[in-house]
Amino acid sequence: KKDVEQLKLKNPNFRPGLVVLQVGDRDDSNLYISMKLKAAAEIGINAMHLRLPATATEEEILHSITEVNENSSVHGLIVQLPLDSVHEIDTEKVTNSVAPEKDVDGLTSINAGKLSRGDLGNCLIPCTPNGCMELIKQTGVSVAGKRAVVIGRSKIVGAPMHDLLLWNHATVTTCHSKTVDLAAEVGRADILVVGIGKAEMVKGEWIKKGAVVIDCGINHVIDETKSSGKRVVGDVHFQSAKEQAGFITPVPGGVGPMTVAMLMANTVLSAKRFLESHQAGKWNISYTRLNLRKPVPSDIVISRSCAAKSIDSLAREVGLFSDEVELYGKTKAKVQLTIIKRLQSLPDGKYVVVTGITPTPLGEGKSTTTIGLAQAMGAHMKLNVFACVRQPSQGPTFGIKGGAAGGGYSQVIPMEEFNLHLTGDIHAITAANNLVAAAVDARIFHEATQSDKALYNRLVPLSGGERTFSPIQINRLKKLGIQKTEPSALTEEEINRFARLDIDPSSVTWQRVLDTNDRFLRKITIGQSPTEKGYTREAQFDITVASEIMAVLALTSSLEDMRQRLAKMVVATSRRGDPITTEDLGVSGALTVLMKDAIKPNLMQTLELLCSMTTLKGTPVFVHAGPFANIAHGNSSILADKIALKLVGPEGFVVTEAGFGADIGMEKFFNIKCRYSGLRPHVVVLVATIRALKMHGGGPTVTAGMPLPKEYVEENFNLLEKGCNNMRKQIENAKHFGVPVVVAVNAFKTDTEAELDLVCTLAKSAGAFDAVRCSHWAEGGAGAVALGEAVQKASSAPSNFKFLYDLDLPIADKIRIIAQKIYGADDIELLPEAQHKVALYTKQGFANLPVCMAKTHLSLSHEAEKKGVPKGFILPIRDIRASVGAGFLFPLVGTMPTIPGLPTRPCFYDIDLDPETEQVNGLF
Repeated sequence: KKDVEQLKLKNPNFRPGLVVLQVGDRDDSNLYISMKLKAAAEIGINAMHLRLPATATEEEILHSITEVNENSSVHGLIVQLPLDSVHEIDTEKVTNSVAPEKDVDGLTSINAGKLSRGDLGNCLIPCTPNGCMELIKQTGVSVAGKRAVVIGRSKIVGAPMHDLLLWNHATVTTCHSKTVDLAAEVGRADILVVGIGKAEMVKGEWIKKGAVVIDCGINHVIDETKSSGKRVVGDVHFQSAKEQAGFITPVPGGVGPMTVAMLMANTVLSAKRFLESHQAGKWNISYTRLNLRKPVPSDIVISRSCAAKSIDSLAREVGLFSDEVELYGKTKAKVQLTIIKRLQSLPDGKYVVVTGITPTPLGEGKSTTTIGLAQAMGAHMKLNVFACVRQPSQGPTFGIKGGAAGGGYSQVIPMEEFNLHLTGDIHAITAANNLVAAAVDARIFHEATQSDKALYNRLVPLSGGERTFSPIQINRLKKLGIQKTEPSALTEEEINRFARLDIDPSSVTWQRVLDTNDRFLRKITIGQSPTEKGYTREAQFDITVASEIMAVLALTSSLEDMRQRLAKMVVATSRRGDPITTEDLGVSGALTVLMKDAIKPNLMQTLELLCSMTTLKGTPVFVHAGPFANIAHGNSSILADKIALKLVGPEGFVVTEAGFGADIGMEKFFNIKCRYSGLRPHVVVLVATIRALKMHGGGPTVTAGMPLPKEYVEENFNLLEKGCNNMRKQIENAKHFGVPVVVAVNAFKTDTEAELDLVCTLAKSAGAFDAVRCSHWAEGGAGAVALGEAVQKASSAPSNFKFLYDLDLPIADKIRIIAQKIYGADDIELLPEAQHKVALYTKQGFANLPVCMAKTHLSLSHEAEKKGVPKGFILPIRDIRASVGAGFLFPLVGTMPTIPGLPTRPCFYDIDLDPETEQVNGLF
């Protein structure tokens, strides 16, 4: 009991768990079980009686045991014997199906085998022998060197008692029904343990004077003086034996209570071992090997050269329990949200966000740097580290950008699974989003073609002769201030308000989505079929990752929170000017059902390399959510970050990535994601490349797939130094939030030492905590060790985190602060539609939401061709839209497609499947 109290002091949310599984309803079993449950309750053990009917089959019993084995809150499992089933049951098979570490009865072959070999510190000892041993020790008689006799060789008492005495250094003889001259054997015993099952068989005159006698027998003999007509006696004749014995156990009342006590002790011991092996931040990761090749092969070749570790092994290594992990094949898994409650009292690790300078069309390697940094800190610096990245969209994968698994020797594996369907989260978002779109247009159509009464009768249909409101309809009634739950009680006016959303078709902001780059869906006309009776309207498709549901997924904190956010999503405005939500449409519950699996973060892994003769380990990765970084916040999920921060422990690191440059992804990370998560980052890693800085210095335009102009492959200090102004501005942007900045110069083979040194020098002079060159693309984690060391030092540096703006400021003021402080604009200009939306959203109560700017990522300004640090510009805001469920307003700066188009020569030309090996070829 004291041990349990100590465990709860150290781990407030933890209690040892015990399950007693019973088949049938025997009275004697019920009595024994009630004693065990009573003892467990007194000690503070969570005990549960799992009763199966006498009709339970062996398969059903084994299934129940498997479920308990996989339940991390249970540390002890007792199968109450005998199994009182009408079917034939293999008792040996059933008892051996109990997980050895939960076998608090000590009956499995594994525990018996360990005991017989003397491995007492790594097994669970059967309770009755363990209790007998404790009683012997309590006498003060030393066991070592004594002659011990055990009568009986059962698996429950005799055999383990022999082993236990032997490994406590007694000289042991086991006697049984075939033993010759049993009395003589008993007479030589200093310690006698009897468990033969024969009433009062051992006589007092057999026993050596002063011997310790432990009687494990329970027998019923006729006794007419008792009301029951019988009494309980042991295997030893107590009255005569007590005259000879130095110590003797009575029956009843001797060994029985000790058996229950040892059962409780084993349960607590199992719980202690569980906690010891699952300490927060205590990782035991095995190593993967990858041979480094020069020149660096393609990403897919590198990915396949490393045999991925089974994901269930990785999950165990980083402290996840088996019942917290849902396997999706061998290399990816989902993590259950129940882990949050288990870990909530534990301290967080260090939080690092990776961002970049204003990127070029070629990309600067943020994802690769995120993975390379994680590999360096994990494999080389021996720190617990998680990388958290977004799931890539199928559109760019088959379009022009390719995948997003990192690159070279710093990538997530297997990269083809990462870049394609993964676990189906994007498909779930597509389905949920388009269900809302269908619901909007169906509602407009049905309201336009039906009277109030007909509409109401269909919305609240007769079922079994009665009409009833669904829970979602009750929510709508409450929103309308109608305190009624009986459909027949509504007045005509209330029926009208309830049944008619009265959506203004021109105000519909909810679009259909598709995870494909299809430019011809940017503007469409819907409702052209004759069945829609002329109710046509203009509409459009967005790419799935631009859906508000994707942003909700990334910003949610729990299943309940996601349900509330999905319900608050605004899809249109009524003709009265009221916002229409998915809850009004009655679809929010169905959306939650579609998203119930997508909310669970996806677990994958990085690859690593073999450097000389040193073996290095890979690192775990959470791949979750992928919000469009233009019209959403462009970061992976809060849930993934929070779970990872608990798993790494207080000395560990979580490296998360923000999309696009620091002016977009990082600004939104701080002002939106950190507001909702409550997390405060320790370090910003700003990724820069020589070629991007030269472009910002006035270098010629680059085009993906075309050879780089000579300015980018030859030393050019003039362009480079001018371009470093962009890096300087992005360092300044990061420092607005009071967080130390480490610049990672992602080196390419064409970069010279002098160029790399210049960038590092200028970065430090601009206020960076440190600036280091990295070669992780070519060398894996070894190429980012200097970056890892700089990040570790920076994480201990003083910081003064603060948000850029207060939420209570007017919408226009928040936009202006971002434009002036982050982009360097002189001011903003709200165009007429934006002015209208400011007034509308202020009236509707959405003015206090954070702002998520939607602008080009290729320039600090709204004009993509303006590189470096543009000056003297006014930022035009053409429109403002609301993602109320996700929790932000997004002003539209200039024009941008929300569904990309395919280039002349898309990536899909190279992608194919080998029909023999089923390997995917052509991804990069």
